[in-house]
Amino acid sequence: MKPMSAPETSSSASPPPTTRRRVLGGAATLALCATALTACGEANTGTGVPTLTWYINNAFDAPIGERCSEEAEAYDIRTEQLPNNAAGQREQILRRLAANDSSMDILSLDPPYMAELAEAGFLRPFTGEEREEFSEDVLEGPLQQSLYEDTMFGAPFFANTQLLWYKKSVAEEAGLDMSEPVTWDQIIDAAEQTDSTVAVQGQRNESLMVWVNALVESAGGAIIDPDSQGADAEDVEATIDSPAGKRAAEIMTRIADSTAAPPALSTAAEETSRAAFQEERGGFMVNWPYVWNAFAAGEEDGTLPAGFREDVGWAVYPRVDADTPAATPIGGVGLSVGAFSEHPDLAVDAIRCLRSVESQVEHMLTGGEPGANAAVFEDPRVREQFPMWEAIRTGLVDAAPRPITPFYGDVTGAIQQGYHPPSEISPETAPQRTAELIEGVLSNEQLL
Repeated sequence: MKPMSAPETSSSASPPPTTRRRVLGGAATLALCATALTACGEANTGTGVPTLTWYINNAFDAPIGERCSEEAEAYDIRTEQLPNNAAGQREQILRRLAANDSSMDILSLDPPYMAELAEAGFLRPFTGEEREEFSEDVLEGPLQQSLYEDTMFGAPFFANTQLLWYKKSVAEEAGLDMSEPVTWDQIIDAAEQTDSTVAVQGQRNESLMVWVNALVESAGGAIIDPDSQGADAEDVEATIDSPAGKRAAEIMTRIADSTAAPPALSTAAEETSRAAFQEERGGFMVNWPYVWNAFAAGEEDGTLPAGFREDVGWAVYPRVDADTPAATPIGGVGLSVGAFSEHPDLAVDAIRCLRSVESQVEHMLTGGEPGANAAVFEDPRVREQFPMWEAIRTGLVDAAPRPITPFYGDVTGAIQQGYHPPSEISPETAPQRTAELIEGVLSNEQLL
């Protein structure tokens, strides 16, 4: 996530549902893609070597591409900027790959969309040897979300996880010991006691899915059965209608119905949450590490009081149950190879440089998003710029990816409908209706 903007997981609109049957069965869509993409193919830079195109999702990675291009002798690398939001990135990548675009050599891919593209045959799978190489020293959360059907389709590049941010003065006033893991109930109690708020992302977009998935997984459940996440939509089993699904709804409704709820909870995204936390009543917040640099920028430009960060503390994500570690949210990007690239082996070689520890450190220092490899957190510059590096690393180890399924668009759409708005859902009804909606949509019996 960029230092001064909200993370890409919170697009303004939820991604349109696309499944393998829709991707491969839409002749009109393919014709539209083919017509729109007249500039597909390899660029000619006049160097006499192939040019690999790397589709990036933020400008911070362009210098990494330039450095790796200068270091290589067998190829050049040029970068192409994808749209700013996750849904727009998915749409452009999908359209180009559906048109067999050979310029899509290397893709910075949001992991939730990896399975959809892999199942459609749009991504080159990494070999067993390549998987072993690109798994070395990678933290558990980023590694899990790089695999589909036990095959790696996205070499882990950077990752992200949410932390619990709090004002030290508020926690002290409430008598809350933040040196130990805390639960959602504890921070809600503390906020009510001190007339402060708990800032969360309740907007009906991917932010809500991130929150619900973390709550369900932290309670020991899953949104869909991991063993049913394959290619057959009618075999997908929704398991959110469970004690874990009910517990997630309980926590959400408790915040929404309490004095700890910030204004406009049901429309709050990451930046809305940051704004609520920065206000006088702000007490607690779950959000990505980008907020730390945003606080610093606010101090510099005078929009925040000087020394604001001195009262800001951080901890690992809140637990649902006191005795069970939280399953923290995870975001990030994997580097994938397009199935229609004319130089797939060179693309893999380029990925070795693009996702090297040096490159991951560079990305974290300039882009504000944590690397996927453990070695990144040993770098003194990372530790200085991110004093919360230990909590970030812990979160990436304990992270629970969102469902890895080619039908992710349908699943997240159902969650966003069934668990929104938090003030109007019920633990007795939200899990059941969401499970029914997931299975109904995937069996073509219902529409989102």
